[in-house]
Order: sequence, then C-alpha cells, then structure tokens
Amino acid sequence: MTHVSSIFNQQAGSNDARSSQIVHAFRESRLETPCFVFDAERFNENGRTLQGIQQRSGVSILLAQKAFSSQTLYPALRTYLTGTTSSGLHEALHGFRHFGGEVHVFAPAYKEGEMDQLLAIADHLVFNSLSQWEKFRDRVLYAPRQISAGLRVNPEYSSAAATLYDPCAPGSRFGLLSSALEGADLRGIEGLHFHVLCEKFHDALEQALDAVELKFGKWLPQMKWLNMGGGHLLTSPMYDLDHLHTILSSFKGRYPHLKLYLEPGEAVAYQAGCLIGTVQDIIENGVQIAILDISATCHMPDVLEMPYRPPLMDAGEPGVKAFTYRLGGPTCLAGDVIGDYSFDSPLQIGDYLVFEDQAYYTAVKTTTFNGVNLPSLAVYEDGQIRLTKKFGYEDFAMRLG
Repeated sequence: MTHVSSIFNQQAGSNDARSSQIVHAFRESRLETPCFVFDAERFNENGRTLQGIQQRSGVSILLAQKAFSSQTLYPALRTYLTGTTSSGLHEALHGFRHFGGEVHVFAPAYKEGEMDQLLAIADHLVFNSLSQWEKFRDRVLYAPRQISAGLRVNPEYSSAAATLYDPCAPGSRFGLLSSALEGADLRGIEGLHFHVLCEKFHDALEQALDAVELKFGKWLPQMKWLNMGGGHLLTSPMYDLDHLHTILSSFKGRYPHLKLYLEPGEAVAYQAGCLIGTVQDIIENGVQIAILDISATCHMPDVLEMPYRPPLMDAGEPGVKAFTYRLGGPTCLAGDVIGDYSFDSPLQIGDYLVFEDQAYYTAVKTTTFNGVNLPSLAVYEDGQIRLTKKFGYEDFAMRLG
C-alpha cells in the first residue's frame, strides 16, 4: 500500500520540531543531497508501540519489507517484532539474512527455479491459487524442514482510497474467492491470509474481519493461523488501540485455536524519516518554478502514481503563504513535478527542502531513470547524522549490463 494525502495533512505539523533537529544535524554533517534520513528514535518508538500490541493482544506482528527494508534499522526492529513478510525470493532472503525471526512469504506466483531457495528459509509460504498450491504441494509437505502453507483469500471487501492499491477491486489478481474453496482439497493448508487495507484504522479491520468470517468462516476451524495482512496504521495517534484489543479478543474468543498475525509496513516506519533535497535553480513560466535534485518519478514515485502530496516542512498550500513555487525534478519527464507549495520567504538556490514522513514506500521504490542518482541513506541518532549508503554512477551502470 502507499501514502494517502489526507492522513499526511492531519499529521504533517506534528513532525516539524523533530525535522528541524534533523536538518540542523544534516547541515553540520555536510552530506550531499538528496538524502533519506531515517530517525532511529522514531523507529524505536514505533517498535515499542507494536511490541505493546503483541504483548496485550497476543497477535504476532511482522515487518512488511515491501514498505521498508533498510537493514541498518533491522537490529533495533528485531527486538520488537516477530519477523518479516516478503513478496518474493529476494525480500525473503533479505529478511532471513538480516532480520531473523519468522520468515513469511507471499507471491502472486512462484517460479519453479526459486522454490528450493524458498523452502530453505521460509516458515510460512502463502499461495495465491489452488493451481500453484497443487503444483508445489508435495515439495512443501516433504521439504527437509517444516513449512506452514497457507492460501491468500479475497473477502471481497474494499477500503482502499485508490483503485491502484485495492487488492479486492473487481478483477483483482490477488486471492481466492470463497467459491473456489468449495469442495477443494485443502490437505496440507494450515492458514489463510488476507490483505485488504491501506492506511486504515481499527474500524476498517473490524469490517474486514466481518467479511472474512462471512465468506470464509466455515474453513477457519480447520486452520492453525490467520494472517490479517498490512495496511494497519497502528502507530498513528488516531488509531484506537483499546478498540483493536477488543476486536482481536472478540475474534480470538470465537477461534481460540488460531494464531493471529499482522504485517504492517507503514506503521513500522511512520513519521520516522525525511527526504532532504536542494534547490538547484529557479525559473519562471507563468509560475515560479524551483528545480530540485529530488525527482518525483525517481525518488517519490507515489506522488505520480497515487497521486499524493508529500508534506513539506515549513510550507503550505499554494497561495496560503506569501510565495508560491512549483517544485520540479531534474529528469526529462515533463510531468516530473512534486507539486505547488507556498513559503513565507522567497526560495533561494541552495536552500534545503525537507519532505517529511518519507521512510516508507520511498527508498524501496527509487529508480535511476535518466541516470539520476539515488538518494543517499543516513540515520539520525543521538543528535548525529550517520551516512550508511552513498550511491553513484556504478549503481546506475550495473543495472544495464
């Protein structure tokens, strides 16, 4: 799942003080932009919240690596979380090698040549179709190590704000409809997995569980576990954790034998990082345009895909403050525009611009289109900025053979 601008707008102001501290430390570090800066303290705060949910409700929480997979923060996160969930072999290997704990994997389809590697590291392996399960069933059941197999199901409940991110939209390629399970041979299947939420709160989970029970309740008694997917904004101050506990306790009361899993991505990295860029030029074409070393298409693709408006430190909506600028990127794509923002003072070439809440679904989706350099990665901890990864030409060239 990905960013939803309405949630950003409700939270953007709360991070300004922390962002100011990070910017000050970044200036002192003399690092080049663009740069993602991950806030170690915020990751720990989120981790403690998630750990508390596990202890209180008995649910196991996994890191969805599709949202955040910077191994630099894994040593801290593994103290709070049960393990990782992955969308394919490489993410699974990453979680196995750098995070530890349980390794859960789901893919729309598994490749024959990758199955042996997955069988060597996965604890839970979730299949998207009965045909895939039938293809690999014997290899899973007779693997040298014990693996718990599951099926992804589609409860036909939609809550996503955009069709692009709705796993239950009509014609979705994700999950089995309940009709497909009627009369099916489920020998060896130990769990069901559903993922239907995107930046949602307790009420959406309650509705999703109702839909799952309605469509798949007859199969739950024969399962060992239920994975409720991601999209749970558990670390937002707007999430009612007491209500969450009530929902999970009630569900557990009806199915006491089931082990429950949640696999958030955003909640782990919520408000835990920023993307810092520099104004490279200012031009005028009916509007004032600032050219940045940050690209929407290369560094924040959800800006164009969703679309959404990333929160920008000390900036407002167009026309709200005295000076409005269109912020554009350095690529040849005409639409490489982050958006229009207003400022109290005129922008100057060399100014830093700090896009907040950029730790998730950003660094994992960056590209080198046009040969634009990937942002460096750094960690803010104990008042200091520590560079963890810097990219250059070779990172662009090695992809192209």
